[in-house]
Amino acid sequence: MSPSQLLNVRPYIIQAATIEPRYARGWHCLGLAADFTEKPVAFSYFGTKLVVYRGADGQVHILDAYCPHMGADLSLGCVEGNSIRCPFHAWRWGADGVCDDIPYARRIPARAAIKSWPTLEQNKLLFVWNDPEGNAPPPETAPPRIDDCFSDAWSEWDMHTMHIPTNCRELVDNHADWAHFGPVHHATPSSYTSIVHNHVFTSRMIGSSTSLAEGEELFSEAIYYGPAYMVSYMTGRMAGIDVASRLLVAHVPIDANAFDLRFGVMIRKNPQLSEQQNAELIRGYSEASRIAFLEDVAIWRSKTRIDNPLLCDGDGPIHLLRQWYNQFYTDAAQVGARWREPKTIVVDVQGLRAVNKPQSGR
Repeated sequence: MSPSQLLNVRPYIIQAATIEPRYARGWHCLGLAADFTEKPVAFSYFGTKLVVYRGADGQVHILDAYCPHMGADLSLGCVEGNSIRCPFHAWRWGADGVCDDIPYARRIPARAAIKSWPTLEQNKLLFVWNDPEGNAPPPETAPPRIDDCFSDAWSEWDMHTMHIPTNCRELVDNHADWAHFGPVHHATPSSYTSIVHNHVFTSRMIGSSTSLAEGEELFSEAIYYGPAYMVSYMTGRMAGIDVASRLLVAHVPIDANAFDLRFGVMIRKNPQLSEQQNAELIRGYSEASRIAFLEDVAIWRSKTRIDNPLLCDGDGPIHLLRQWYNQFYTDAAQVGARWREPKTIVVDVQGLRAVNKPQSGR
């Protein structure tokens, strides 16, 4: 392009509208279910504060954390049966959010109730349901059981939690962004397919990876079940040994500009290895997976949000992914039938020019 032609090219203007304080409808993972006991813990999520505790019934209960009497933090209180007692004036709140005892009152006010959040334990994880409309979770949206999570042939989840100071859409975009694998992860995809159906978005990739497959074939099937919980099955290689793994990528919004991200790894044990050798393999591959994931985290922490990304013909179905993702921020009655029929998108990656990950300092 000549200098005179360059003068006629207008710079592309990045657009990023103010984000409304609305959070996605769906199940959100709070971590390992076994970590939650009768000791109350607090989470600042969905623009508010929650208190989480396990009751005498063995179930995990989640309530709004602030007592509507005088505003105390219930996470500083104590659990009694399936209820939690406020540390300020000893009002007690049941697992259903209804006040069931005020020691110094003759009667409990009729409006003495706080929000009780639906919970679910699946795959040794704890989930909380968020819906801006207050509807109960449809059964079909429940995270499906993964038998490997309950098998002695697999390791337990190796979990890490990190804080990301940006809107959670930046994370979800990654699910369709196949072109970043070369520059960021030093991996070369040879096949990339996306399948969209209702609340589920599946991405399958075949390629090569130096960090997770020693330059040989890497297979990954990553599935978002709703807006905030993704699990993948991956096969790779380490120290000349074939490795099968499952990855967890789950986020919970703190507010419109920050979220907590939980990253987990499970590894299938190799029956031909000793217990110590398997432990070393699991530890090594889990760490390699975490390091590869942190390469994405570094990008999210430094990039800006773009509502109108300037895409080229080689990019993956990013716009489609965003349209699918937007259904969780729309009233359920307005979602319509668009996602009820499965849709498959095969990205033609064969013409991709090989892109090597830049070396540090170059």
